[in-house]
Amino acid sequence: MTDKSEKFGVNTATSIVIANMIGTGVFTSLGFQLLDIQSAPVILLLWVIGGILALCGALCYAELGAALPRSGGEYNFLSQIYHPAAGFISGWISSTIGFAAPTALAAITGATYLNAVRPELPIVGVAAVLVILVGMVHLGSRRGSARFQLLFTALKVLLILLFIIAAWWQVDQLQNVRWTPTKEDLPLITSGGFAIALIYVNYAYTGWNAATYLVGEVNGGGRHLPRILLVGTALVMALYLLLHVMFLSVAPMSAMSGQIEIGYIVAGFAFGDAGSTLVGLMLATLLVSTVSAMVIAGPRALQVIGQDFRALRFLAYENRFGVPAVAICFQTTITLLLVLTSTFDKILIFASFTLALNTLLTVIGVAVLRYRKRSAPDLFRVPWYPWPMLIYVGITFWTLVFVVWERPVEALVGAVLIVSGWLFYYVSRDRVTPEHSSVE
Repeated sequence: MTDKSEKFGVNTATSIVIANMIGTGVFTSLGFQLLDIQSAPVILLLWVIGGILALCGALCYAELGAALPRSGGEYNFLSQIYHPAAGFISGWISSTIGFAAPTALAAITGATYLNAVRPELPIVGVAAVLVILVGMVHLGSRRGSARFQLLFTALKVLLILLFIIAAWWQVDQLQNVRWTPTKEDLPLITSGGFAIALIYVNYAYTGWNAATYLVGEVNGGGRHLPRILLVGTALVMALYLLLHVMFLSVAPMSAMSGQIEIGYIVAGFAFGDAGSTLVGLMLATLLVSTVSAMVIAGPRALQVIGQDFRALRFLAYENRFGVPAVAICFQTTITLLLVLTSTFDKILIFASFTLALNTLLTVIGVAVLRYRKRSAPDLFRVPWYPWPMLIYVGITFWTLVFVVWERPVEALVGAVLIVSGWLFYYVSRDRVTPEHSSVE
């Protein structure tokens, strides 16, 4: 078998889901949440809701992937369920910020942790070098990409577990935190601050759908997709809850409020200066797998767009390993631009809002697919339907309304991006490859 004919295994696909999810959000978002919410039960509720939301989304995507097993993620789903324009706009979002923005955030966060240990290392410079080096790794064979991804994902999970256990073991005194909810928590749960905080949490769970972007390159394709999505998402949810119980019990809320380097701050309280230096290096290392997973998944959406649209055919170019080389370079370039020009919190809110719109429309597609009798019940159907779909749609819509109300500038930028994708589609729609008549 040649390198070009090789496919990713189920374990690699699962590791891509895990690595896409565990990245910037879980080690940074707590600081932003604590600005409005100083209650441990409410903070944990945020992460439980985010996990349930991700599991509901994963169930819906599993049914879509089983019925429509082509790489490309939302681009493939929306093109076939609604209209080629909807798919193209989704692909436009994926290509511009869907993966590039989270990759930039992961690289910036890793560089920030490294800078906390070695202040002479510039954050922007280190982040840019990381993005370039990982992109070069994934321009090689799938076998090399798979080994790199599996290694750094396994290392990530192991380091997180060691961090949790060691912090609890070494801290001199646990924080006096109230873990049981009270009636005073109810106003926090119904506040705009809770909805905005949930956007940060949902961003931390972003990536549960990563395997759908390369399902066509996975052994077994749609047949194994439900297991890949659900196992990856459930494992991440468990790790997130453990991490936040540890964060809140080891470091005071006042020290973490408004801060980005949550892991480094917590390590300082648990291990002192020497230990926090070691943990800072550890956290910078584990974010490599996040950057890597996004560099694997994102360009596959660009590749499929290139296959369908003559005007963008250059994005479909494969090197001798069958890897979408131009798409990888294209996404890497956008990522570098975001690293060099944008601030952390603006990237996070803007990216989260736009991606939430994308997945919301996709999840609703399950109902459309069933109405048209195009699902694949012999492979997978969403259990307890329609509740998982309704839960996902209801909570996501609620958070989007609050983002528009509380952060209108970021919402407006997202709307401009969507409109620009729609305009670009109508400019290029007459230049569609004949072999993909679904987008004519």
